[in-house]
Amino acid sequence: MTAPDVRIRQATAVDAVAVAGLIGALLAEIIEAIGAKVFDFDVEASALSLSKLIGSGRYTAFVAANVDGKAVGVITLSESCALYAGGLFGTIPEFYVEPGWRSRGVGAALADAARAHARSLGWPRLEVTTPPLPEFDRTLAFYERCGFAVTGGRKLKIDVQP
Repeated sequence: MTAPDVRIRQATAVDAVAVAGLIGALLAEIIEAIGAKVFDFDVEASALSLSKLIGSGRYTAFVAANVDGKAVGVITLSESCALYAGGLFGTIPEFYVEPGWRSRGVGAALADAARAHARSLGWPRLEVTTPPLPEFDRTLAFYERCGFAVTGGRKLKIDVQP
């Protein structure tokens, strides 16, 4: 159940600055918890890129907005493909709710919107990752309450562009 003073809606290009700001806050929390700068994120540049991606079919975002219309949470989705998943499926690259809005049903409502979107696209599954650190145990417990199951593995990356 969502907090009565929050509305979940699919983001449009107009929401790019707010979405980028929330994602910047998410990455700042991760950097603080890990104790190392693992992301180089520019909110303005990201908002510009995001305004072109939202609604393109390659990247979808849902925002939770308070009664004043201020975005207080976000979940993003993109399509992936893997044989282990049976083909196409969805990933959740970013999922964030401002600290003051946590434990009020906002995150669960965003997860429900993502699940409904995945069903509408015929994705049989959604995947999300969280750092395997004790600082993220609460996040993991939240995902499990939303129906996600641990499948193992760790997220690794390699930069392929100079």
